[in-house]
Amino acid sequence: MAPSKREREYAAKRQAKWDERRRARKDRQRRIGVTVAIAAILALVAGGALVAGLASSDPGPDTAQPGTEPAAGACPPGSTQARDGGDLAAPSAAEDRTWQASVDLCVDGVTETVALELDGGAAPQAVASFVSLAEQGYFDGTTCHRLTTQGIYVLQCGDPTATGTGGPGYAFGPVENAPADDVYPAGTLAMARRGGDAESMGSQFFLVYEDSTIPSDAAGGYTVFGTVTSGLDTVQAVADAGTADGAGDGSPVSPVIIEGVETQ
Repeated sequence: MAPSKREREYAAKRQAKWDERRRARKDRQRRIGVTVAIAAILALVAGGALVAGLASSDPGPDTAQPGTEPAAGACPPGSTQARDGGDLAAPSAAEDRTWQASVDLCVDGVTETVALELDGGAAPQAVASFVSLAEQGYFDGTTCHRLTTQGIYVLQCGDPTATGTGGPGYAFGPVENAPADDVYPAGTLAMARRGGDAESMGSQFFLVYEDSTIPSDAAGGYTVFGTVTSGLDTVQAVADAGTADGAGDGSPVSPVIIEGVETQ
């Protein structure tokens, strides 16, 4: 069945918004690059003396401080401050619909895109929340703060405080679409919970890079709301590098920064 006029208009508006945000991100990256180049030139002119007080016309992430602009080939600094995600989006905004999303991850100064498919039919509340936060730019500049390499195999992201305790200012539940056999195949996109409460989902999510068995608890497991359709090798490469302290559960050895998330 051909899409209706209303559906075509809605798709065109979303595509225009997507394009606008991509242009804005490219402009921001260009301005940061210019700032870094100017700083390098001034440093040479000063004979290697420290140049202070040089600021980009774009303030960058909300946690950026003077002098923390990324060097050439480096990722921007990750957020460490709480953010307000507004009101929880109604599940009706996503139900019975499949969404496409792209997550731009900066790792070791290189930006790689992880493509996702979001299943609004199976997990409408989780998808509606994720899409709403993405459209607000909530995830931009946040750190994927947790990597597990033993027992379960996931990269966890979505916390603007980078502590594992942050969220958008709201929480929701119950769990949607948890696997009956407790197996989360490689490529699974699922919501994290803060504690054992089924009503504690917010902005944090995890990407499964190897098949993982995560036993259900009283909350009923974890909401699966999508799959990775391309770019899982990027997550696997982060996992292969290990954690910062060599443990099986910790922060990645190299910071992994979400530069932006686009949905349509």
